[in-house]
Amino acid sequence: MEILNSVEVINLLTVLAIAAAVAGFMAGLLGVGGGIIMVPALYYAFTVLDFDILTRMHLSVGTSLAIIIPTSIISTKTHMEYDAVDFKMVKTFGLIIVLGVLAGTFLAVNLKTSSLVLFFAIFSFFVGLFFIFLRDSLMESPKEISVLVKNISGLLIGFISVPLGIGGGSLVVPFLRTFGYDIRKSIGTAAAVGFLIAITGTTTMVIGGKIINNVSSPFSFGYINLLGFLVFVPVTMIMARVGAKAVYKINKKLLSRIFGCFLLMVSARSFIEYLSIN
Repeated sequence: MEILNSVEVINLLTVLAIAAAVAGFMAGLLGVGGGIIMVPALYYAFTVLDFDILTRMHLSVGTSLAIIIPTSIISTKTHMEYDAVDFKMVKTFGLIIVLGVLAGTFLAVNLKTSSLVLFFAIFSFFVGLFFIFLRDSLMESPKEISVLVKNISGLLIGFISVPLGIGGGSLVVPFLRTFGYDIRKSIGTAAAVGFLIAITGTTTMVIGGKIINNVSSPFSFGYINLLGFLVFVPVTMIMARVGAKAVYKINKKLLSRIFGCFLLMVSARSFIEYLSIN
């Protein structure tokens, strides 16, 4: 591994700190784990550090999930102060999302994810447009969600989240909004769901990395890199609270548009990822 000089180290830490600040703020503001930003930032850092190309993306995804654990806790606690977390929904989602995460981890450590990434890019694009142009047609009072719909949605959310290293907020928020949930309640609930995804995904990525035993990069435990984790966590935890508080100072229609634009960026990033692995 190439030894970095002091200027390169400072530049690297600066990039990571900026990415961590943006990811943490978005985690609190939009109810997402920030993985959409963290994964490419970590991948860049691991590239500069000359980590093994065969496990570089695995480490980026796994480390992102680990970082989301404390970030989602801070974000959820802040939203709880405003009574914006539906724990009944979190509980009904819980077990089925864990099952989806287990399946998603198997995909992440063993199979090519190009088709899944393309699907997610297309999905995010249309949902983003939906939030920007059709948000006013959504009902403002929650509708009953059937057990079957919850189970299928929970499986898909958990399954898709792990290979992309995200907390699932990009999927949970539009899902709840479709059934009439308030945007702030959707974001707070998504943050809590993100914790379930992150804690399960981190555990399975550690175990998966240990079982396959192909990680030669330093400071790594399974598919979790402790160096990346330690750099990101303090900044993301502070900014997640700032973002969560900002939710209650922004117009609801504007917030929906912000979320729509965010999903379009998620779509673009996912499509670029799809092209790079094909």
